Amino acid sequence: MSTMDDRGGGSFVAVRRISQGLDRGGNTCHSTSAEVVAGSAAWLGRGLSCVCAQRRESDPRPSFDLTPVQEECLIRLQSRIDVSYDSSVPEHQEALRALWSAAFPEEELCGLISEQWKEMGWQGKDPSTDFRGGGFISLENLLFFARSFPKSFQDLLRKQEGDRSVWEYPFAVAGVNITFMLIQMLDLEAVKPRTLVGATFLKFLAENESAFDLIYCITFKLMDHQWLSMRASYMDFNTVMKATRRQLEKELLLEDVTRLEELPSYGLLSR
Repeated sequence: MSTMDDRGGGSFVAVRRISQGLDRGGNTCHSTSAEVVAGSAAWLGRGLSCVCAQRRESDPRPSFDLTPVQEECLIRLQSRIDVSYDSSVPEHQEALRALWSAAFPEEELCGLISEQWKEMGWQGKDPSTDFRGGGFISLENLLFFARSFPKSFQDLLRKQEGDRSVWEYPFAVAGVNITFMLIQMLDLEAVKPRTLVGATFLKFLAENESAFDLIYCITFKLMDHQWLSMRASYMDFNTVMKATRRQLEKELLLEDVTRLEELPSYGLLSR
């Protein structure tokens, strides 16, 4: 089994909710309403375990032929996946600032390295250390989510819906985990998809260049829906992710789904 550590991901911390939402007053560099907890009881484990089907090495591994358009789209997506987050690149810096502005438009960011980032659910004051598990595309995914579905993004960020656990998952690091899980689930680092789910996704990708970003938004909202339905706490995060993956795979293979917007879980999103 692969783990997030294979790509340099860090540990996952639990966040204890102090209030139902993030209460902000003015521009401040130190306001916070979530406590990031250290210590053995608070870790969610060494990253996200790959939720893969067990397979013997002797089992045949199918592959699916691609149309020229699908192959071209896959290559472009793989080029995005291959980009590591680099804090010295101006484009990456601006994307990180844009994410903060989208998340907390009423609060000025004091710097790209700041204790403020913990309010978004990063493990420390420097988010770049958490991007190792998902690369720059995980930042692009979060930014796409914030811009395309601002209401759902804010609801998840501020934990505004449902009867929440005392020990909540950290929003931003969960987002990096989701990017990593989708890359694995959709087999996006292979030359050709070796699963029916992966092959099906490439059909959607050929129709919509933003398909990976869109399925990311659907998955994040679905994961939170599963979290609430299972009345989960931080120790249950990997179990919730496995349930999310199973549900997403099931929906992708529905015969009457021809666009990602037709997935049942797309209906959970709101703009």
